[in-house]
Amino acid sequence: QVQLVESGGGLVQPGVSLRLSCTASGAILSIFTMAWYRQAPGKQRELVASIPSQGSPTYADSMKGRFTISRDNAKNTMYLQSNNMQPEDTAVYYCNADILTPMATFSNYYWGQGTQVTVSS
Repeated sequence: QVQLVESGGGLVQPGVSLRLSCTASGAILSIFTMAWYRQAPGKQRELVASIPSQGSPTYADSMKGRFTISRDNAKNTMYLQSNNMQPEDTAVYYCNADILTPMATFSNYYWGQGTQVTVSS
């Protein structure tokens, strides 16, 4: 059983920094691409950024320059850093990962339960 657990969300004021974490656990052989998505109230879920196991990350155009995605493969953990959170960043942030497990022939995508981020003064 694979689990993705996000942490680091909460209520923050505009302009502050925030770092979200996502840790994968369970029977894992390999973690390929990991990604952060977010879903604001009344809107569809959207990609924030993705990062392969090796190589450079990719950002949605609207997120470039505002977020930094990174990962620690030794810890099966991915991070999302923002140094200037704004009210429009209020959303539930979800972790997504492409994971190969021991009993599977192919990898599958897994989702975390999400962490709420509210940016308000």
